[in-house]
Amino acid sequence: MPYATTDGGVKLSYQVRGDGPALVLLQGQANDHRWWDPVRDDFAAGHLTVTFDWRGTGDSDKPDEPYTTRGFAADVVAVLDALGIGRAHVYGTSMGGRVAQWLAADHPGRVGALVLGCSSPGGAHGVERSNEVRRSLAQPDRAAAERALLELMYTPAWLAAHPGPHHTTGDPGMPAHARRRHLAASAGHDAWDALPAIAAPTLVVHGTDDVFNPAANAPLLAGRIPGAELRLIEGARHAYFEEFREIASPMVLEFLAAQPV
Repeated sequence: MPYATTDGGVKLSYQVRGDGPALVLLQGQANDHRWWDPVRDDFAAGHLTVTFDWRGTGDSDKPDEPYTTRGFAADVVAVLDALGIGRAHVYGTSMGGRVAQWLAADHPGRVGALVLGCSSPGGAHGVERSNEVRRSLAQPDRAAAERALLELMYTPAWLAAHPGPHHTTGDPGMPAHARRRHLAASAGHDAWDALPAIAAPTLVVHGTDDVFNPAANAPLLAGRIPGAELRLIEGARHAYFEEFREIASPMVLEFLAAQPV
């Protein structure tokens, strides 16, 4: 199993599949690379797809120290360096989209085109989930809380037809300290001031029915990043890329095909 090592000595497990222009796929908070399993073949058919397990997840190291979305972006660079990839397209969803914002802002030479899915600028300008959503996820009944999370990710009709397992609700092997560190990293994200400096061609994608990371964040991102395009997927919730795969994957691939790496 290949690993990249950061300047601080953290080992990051990465995975490569496909052939063509490089495309980095960045998953959501507290999830490992399996987030992408249901749709990865869509992208690996024409791209060298690169995923990795965030620190704290999967087969990567799990140090008990502060994590930040900006620090995760530096981890992406370490993986690209280990692979000898100078520049790649980047598709980040949920917290991965937050990390991708910093990657494009801090390391512009490493990013070709940028796709931000179900993401947020964070900070005072980001639109937070409602208290009702927060309460549904904090239920003492663990099974009820897990069901609430699934229904924030997917529509009930889709869940009825796809009972799982689902790889978008967190890495079950994460230690408690890593879960806390991931939560703090995502909650502490604020790239508002950096967004206007992003030079990469950018596509912002969001499901209209996403209340886990409210859809109102999509036009905020698109309006803040120069020249960004905005696409909304009607009826989709947070995991739009999986449930609405037949719409989302071609949309992203068409955008990437028009952009040079």
